[in-house]
Amino acid sequence: MPQKQARRSAAAAAVPAGSDEELRAPNAWLMLLEGRAPWEFAALLAASPWLRKLPRGDGHPVIVFPGLGANDFTTLALRRFLDELGYVTHPWGHGFNFGPRDGVLEHCTAEVKRLFRAHARPVSLIGWSLGGIYARELAKELPDHVRSVITLGTPFTGHPRATNAWRFFELVSGQRVHDHELLEEIRRTPPVPTTSLYSKTDGVVAWQCSVMDPSPTSENIEVLASHCGMGMNPFALYAVADRLAQPAGQWKPFEIEGARRWFYRAS
Repeated sequence: MPQKQARRSAAAAAVPAGSDEELRAPNAWLMLLEGRAPWEFAALLAASPWLRKLPRGDGHPVIVFPGLGANDFTTLALRRFLDELGYVTHPWGHGFNFGPRDGVLEHCTAEVKRLFRAHARPVSLIGWSLGGIYARELAKELPDHVRSVITLGTPFTGHPRATNAWRFFELVSGQRVHDHELLEEIRRTPPVPTTSLYSKTDGVVAWQCSVMDPSPTSENIEVLASHCGMGMNPFALYAVADRLAQPAGQWKPFEIEGARRWFYRAS
């Protein structure tokens, strides 16, 4: 996708639109539950000995994109966790994510190409919230450079006001979110293995906005997490590590069996 078109895609996807069913943004109770994010970080620290026993990574590069209004500091716990497993993680390196401003997507495209050349292998892309839109659009633009995409609470479909972040997006980006021209493109699943992690207790994004139509190379995994804490939630990170550990070219859906049935759902 050309850079200008991709920029408009990310702007429109900040608040998805056009579903047949009228969706509402999460209610005040779910928004209050976002306050549990620090407890999710504490749970991550407590679960660290268990998480360190997960399968080792193969050293392939991973870029992690932060959410709206966030920077690389917010993804530090996730990146350190993946570094310890043997992946080579990289921050997005573009400061605070205030939307697809001029030069942002060009920088991201150049970074994917650079890492692809430097490591001589495709790059995995992880995006939290709005960062997941960047990951999905980059995978569509550079499918030969991208190994897999994992998104955390990313709104890529649904009703235009089905998030509690759309006004903030307009404020910090200076863009409007009601350009529906590219919505079908945004909804289109990337042509690489793609996983969407979502939570029905998300207080920012209506969970239906983060659900794809399943395909042989795409899946949705429900986790119990807040929106602001999903990148630190031990159950979400377990699923991320499981997805990244699959050998290149041998992707298969997340298996929910045994004890996993207590913590995950697939749709």
